[in-house]
Amino acid sequence: MNTPIGARIPSKLRVEGIPRISELLKSIGLTAIDLPEINEEIAEVCRRNALTIGTVDLKDVAQTISCDSDKRKRAVESVCYQIAQISRLGGKAAFVCLVPEDVYQPIAASLEYFEESFPDIAKTCEENGVRIAIEGWPGPGPHYPTLGYTPEVWRAMFRAVPSSALGLCFDPSHLIRLGIDYLRVFDEFSERIVHCHGKDTELLHEQQYLYGNMAARLDATPAFSEGSWRYCIPGTGEVDWARVAYRLQRIDYKGCVSIELEDARYSGTLDNELNGIRKAYAHLSGHLS
Repeated sequence: MNTPIGARIPSKLRVEGIPRISELLKSIGLTAIDLPEINEEIAEVCRRNALTIGTVDLKDVAQTISCDSDKRKRAVESVCYQIAQISRLGGKAAFVCLVPEDVYQPIAASLEYFEESFPDIAKTCEENGVRIAIEGWPGPGPHYPTLGYTPEVWRAMFRAVPSSALGLCFDPSHLIRLGIDYLRVFDEFSERIVHCHGKDTELLHEQQYLYGNMAARLDATPAFSEGSWRYCIPGTGEVDWARVAYRLQRIDYKGCVSIELEDARYSGTLDNELNGIRKAYAHLSGHLS
């Protein structure tokens, strides 16, 4: 297979601006990019550098599952406008992470609001040839309020709004930390996989003894970790990327794999971030190219 490999833009790299970011990613060998936003200028930079647009982040998505009906209505209008804009500028996938404004909001309530808001969003996606990639980050602890990070809730969401325009951002790093079989996800949700993040998780067995599957209560934890696990670049965690690549090929995956750099060893400076992306790319390209 020859799957495009790209990256979400980490914080230090983001301040360089899209023209310079594109040059740096191309110099590493990447052929795709996930965008925090899109406009005519950004789309032209991507075209000029032959970078496939992986996903574009949608704004106002938290309000689509707000308990305030007026906020939901305004958010749906905003999201539908953005989807049309993404399509017009050449994008095919929109990235959402459905973390409610109120972290105490029960997931059952968020699901109810999702069922009200997302039919119109799905229809707009269908009309514009754009699919939604729902991110599986559980959200901030200790409440983990995000809508859509386990198969239980995915089943309910896709029953509530069955449009094929709604799908998943397959990110095995979250599934590993949650103890979910990340390969089985392909068996059940293969038609829903819109996008894929190149990110891994290392399970820290000594810390698991200390904290169990909970977050550390007394000890300080590093960035991108809760103590018993840590996010890391592909090739340094538990994910078998050869097996992931095989399954992507089996489902005739047409998207890209975007490196999401959330590894404390490769943060803090621009050089560190580029080094992390370079190492992640080296590992992924051995399986996806």
